[in-house]
Amino acid sequence: MTDHNPNLNDVSPRMQGGSSKLQDASIVETQDLIASDKVEGTRVYGADGERIGSIERLIIGKRSGQVAYAVLGFGGFLGIGEDHYPIPWAKLSYDEDLGGYRTELTREQVEKAPKYRSDDEYAWNRENGRQVFDYYGVPPYWM
Repeated sequence: MTDHNPNLNDVSPRMQGGSSKLQDASIVETQDLIASDKVEGTRVYGADGERIGSIERLIIGKRSGQVAYAVLGFGGFLGIGEDHYPIPWAKLSYDEDLGGYRTELTREQVEKAPKYRSDDEYAWNRENGRQVFDYYGVPPYWM
């Protein structure tokens, strides 16, 4: 692997009309920016400083580009029977000392939140979104 100094003016070969082989998409993490794949798997800690779970994925608005939810996974055993909790991104903040995200919620509060099981299909729609945002007491991302 060669060193690559990312440049905002870099254009992928596909955009240049070249081959469809993708360029190295690695970026250097900065004080304020992080790649989404580095967020996935990051631990989430509750108000008491105890680990609640880990971020499984980010749900991003197609038009706004803003992160709407982080899906937090925990429960089960070795990933089997694990529950998935969409949490509004506004409820999380990065804590450098913990090396993870912190929320003012407790594990018990998150366990009572809207969730879906790993074997269920979750309907990412406004009705379900409203339930999530109402539970956490923050305005929906679309408002």
